[in-house]
Amino acid sequence: MVLLGPIQRADHVGSFLRYPEVLKARLDALIGSISPEALRQIQDEAIKKVIQAQVGNGLVTLTDGEQRRDLFHLDFLARVGGVETADMSVGPDGKTVPPHLKITGKLHHNQDIQVADFLFLQLQTKQYPGCIPKVCIPSPTMLHFRTGRAGIDMTAYPNLDTFMDDLVQVYRAEIKALYDAGCRYIQLDDTNLAYLCDPKMRAEAAQRGENPDALPHTYAKLLNRVLEDRPDGLRGGYEPIAETLFKEFDVDTYFLEFDDERSGGFKSLRFVPEGKIVVLGLVTSKFPKLESKEAIKARIKEATEYCPLDRLALSPQCGFSSSHHDNKLSMEEQWAKIRLVVEIAKEV
Repeated sequence: MVLLGPIQRADHVGSFLRYPEVLKARLDALIGSISPEALRQIQDEAIKKVIQAQVGNGLVTLTDGEQRRDLFHLDFLARVGGVETADMSVGPDGKTVPPHLKITGKLHHNQDIQVADFLFLQLQTKQYPGCIPKVCIPSPTMLHFRTGRAGIDMTAYPNLDTFMDDLVQVYRAEIKALYDAGCRYIQLDDTNLAYLCDPKMRAEAAQRGENPDALPHTYAKLLNRVLEDRPDGLRGGYEPIAETLFKEFDVDTYFLEFDDERSGGFKSLRFVPEGKIVVLGLVTSKFPKLESKEAIKARIKEATEYCPLDRLALSPQCGFSSSHHDNKLSMEEQWAKIRLVVEIAKEV
């Protein structure tokens, strides 16, 4: 993940566990028993609660906890002009089945996607002096990697270069709209670069006709084009992509998972150049057990063998609820992990 905004030594990825009333209202809206307006009112109250909880647990950067979202990427990407999705449905087991994205026409920014949600977040954040509202949006790479060539209409885009050109313009327009609304902290959530470290995912990409070694470079160029005209006041096992990730992406900060063995060691941090920050995702958001403070400090010390401490920050490894299906921990266990992050960041 990459961000455009101020640096905080104790940060978070953005999503928090959905409140029970939000989960219930979401299902009620899906079957038509409450209106979209009623759903939004319930989400508004939940966002007020999650902001208050963030402040109470020591955070300075505040999000809406993604209380409005079904999935961290689909809600945003489905509102891009030229993108269609199958309707969300409820399976026989009672669980919702997420829709798939497909590009059926020319991509265009036909509406401000995240601005209304940001304005509500900004209004609530003003009650807490010194705190900063943060908006999380999916990286533009998600629209290519999640669909592949087969999901992009050949009539609209016989050439993928024009697809990338239009995708750049969509994101530039949305970032400008957020900036004009007063947003100064935008986080781009990108899981695809991590997928390209996984041999299975690399093989699947190759089966789709993609070159998994070339994709990180392609995505670096895409993201850099999105960010090259960003307004003033906005900044912007990893080994298979590490050098490209740290040297070719023109951003300032990276949120990276390091909570288990699948992330590999810290050797990839040797490529982090001066002036860039890596937020170490050392505290897991997947399980309730609270990590040892000394164990986390030891891992930070291990990371400093490859990257100076002043280029490091700390966060949970991921959001606590990337979709409406919450991770298996309680609200109090979630906030205990946030407090742990804040305390360690102050002490190290």
